[in-house]
This record gives sequence, C-alpha cells and structure tokens, in this order.
Amino acid sequence: MTRNFLKYALPAAAMLLAGAAFAADKPEVVTVVKIAGIPWFNAVEQGIQKGGEEFGLNASMVGPNTVDPAQQVKLVEDLIARKVDAIGLIPLDINVMEPVLQRAAAAGIPIITHEAPEQKTKTWNIELIDSKEFGEVQMERLAQSMGGEGEYIVMVGTLTTPLHNLWADSAIAYQKAKYPKMKLATERFPGADEVDSSYKVAMDAITAYPNLKGIIGFGSNGPIGAGNAVRERGMQGKVFVTGTCLPSPGRALITDGVVQECFLWNPIDAGYAMMAVAKLVLDKKPITDGMEIPGVGKVAVDAATHNIRANLILHINKDSVDKLVDAGL
Repeated sequence: MTRNFLKYALPAAAMLLAGAAFAADKPEVVTVVKIAGIPWFNAVEQGIQKGGEEFGLNASMVGPNTVDPAQQVKLVEDLIARKVDAIGLIPLDINVMEPVLQRAAAAGIPIITHEAPEQKTKTWNIELIDSKEFGEVQMERLAQSMGGEGEYIVMVGTLTTPLHNLWADSAIAYQKAKYPKMKLATERFPGADEVDSSYKVAMDAITAYPNLKGIIGFGSNGPIGAGNAVRERGMQGKVFVTGTCLPSPGRALITDGVVQECFLWNPIDAGYAMMAVAKLVLDKKPITDGMEIPGVGKVAVDAATHNIRANLILHINKDSVDKLVDAGL
C-alpha cells in the first residue's frame, strides 16, 4: 500500500513543484490602484487578470482601503522590496508618488501608469480617451440638460487626482467659452470616487445653492452618490446629473432619468492594456506612433512624454446602458 502511495504521490509532487517553478518563471507585474473593492477597479482587475493570462505574466492588483495617497506609497515600497518585474500604477496624487517611483526606477523596475499623463517618473502611461475631449463631451451633455443656463457644481475624486482635475479644467473652460449663461457655483469638491462622499457633497450643495441646476461628477461613483441625493431630495428634473460611472451601478438612475448620461472608457480594457504595455516593455519591444496594441487598436504615441493614447469614449444612456451591462460592465 505504501509503495502504491509513493508511486502516485511522488510524480504528483514533482508536477506541483514544476507548476510552481513555471509560475515563478513568469514576470511578476503588480498594479497599485486608487482604492480596492469598488466596481470600477474590480473591472480593471478583470482586465489585468485577462492580460496576465494571455501575455504570460504573473499579474495581480492591490489598492488601499481608503482614498489615501500615503497608502499607495507604502504599497509601491513593498513592491520594490519584493523586486517585482514591473509595477502598474493608477495614482491618487502624482506629486506624492514621485519619490517612491524614482526609487522604483533606480531599482530597474519598469513603471506602467494609467490616468497619469503628467507623472514624471514612468516608463509609459496609457490612456484610452482624449482627456480634453472627455471633459468637453460631459459638459456639453450637462449644458443640454440645463438648457444652457444656471448654476452647477463639479466633483472630482480628490483635488490632486491628475486626470479628474484635467477633465474638470477642460469642462469648465468649454462652458465658459460656449455657455456663458451657465455658472460654476463654487470651487470643485473632492469625493467623487466614493458613493457616500459624493452623496454628502450633493446633499450639502443642494441646500447651500438654492439655484443649483447641475452636477457633474468626475469619478466613477460621483454620479451615483449625486443621483441618490437628487432622488432623495425630490429634485429630479430640476437638478441634472452627469459624469463618469459604470453601467451596472448607474443603470437604475440612468433608466429612471435621475442621471442623464455617463461617460467612460472600458475599465476592463484599461487593465488589459496596461498588461499589454508591460509585456512590450519587459520584452524590450519598441513602442511607436500608430502601432496596434492588443485590445486597444491603433494608438498615438508621444515618445517625448512617454504617453500612449487611444480614444474610446463610451456613452452610457437609456439607449445603451442595458447592452453595456449585458457585456459585463
């Protein structure tokens, strides 16, 4: 009996060891996101895992429990100590992240960023939208809902989140140029990455600004929290909401007309694209303007600033939301 057990156990153990060695041979790529556990980054993780499988990477994702740049720094420090093969990053604050990224670069670890075109220390940054157009499209939708006049507020994830503030800048500039009868009621608010925070901002703003007519939320939970507030206060049809959100959590609000429209790019594609770029970098393959990146298509490449850009804006409205949810978003 012992002989028979050894006969089968030893080959099985050898297979397990071989499997572990095979996994260890795969380059390890760990992506640090803004916050763990919210729908947007759960979708990003799907893309990371899919890319890891297809490109032969040991790919994973980590993120802080709260919107805290200091926690992101600690996570990157841990990855440097582990000597991972590449680091992915979607930063909360490019200035706070810069020193630790310099240490990663000094250790020879490639850095692939997303939503961070202005991050100084990076190997490549990849975006799936044109940031200026992304802000303008959302302001145009809000202006249409508001009839081109009235007060509105803007929410971003944090006041230092790079792209959120770039989108906000673009949207506000577009409003001033094209819709002079609209007015930004006050300075932009943080909180659009979390439902509870954006709900509180919207509730307070509805009280503080009695002429408020519009809310635009640059952050994947901004329109959700704001929409919940508008519905609770009975302001549907009086206060209009747009911004960035995923179809699944936004569907009920969009279908009911509380949120007029949302805009984003596919977060699954974003995670996948980061792994595609990581694979190219690790294989020392050239990245050139007009090239095809798997899952993204042709991209514009700015070699001077190390930025890669596609333009894949999704419009999420009553006509499209069900199909997008059915597609896994």
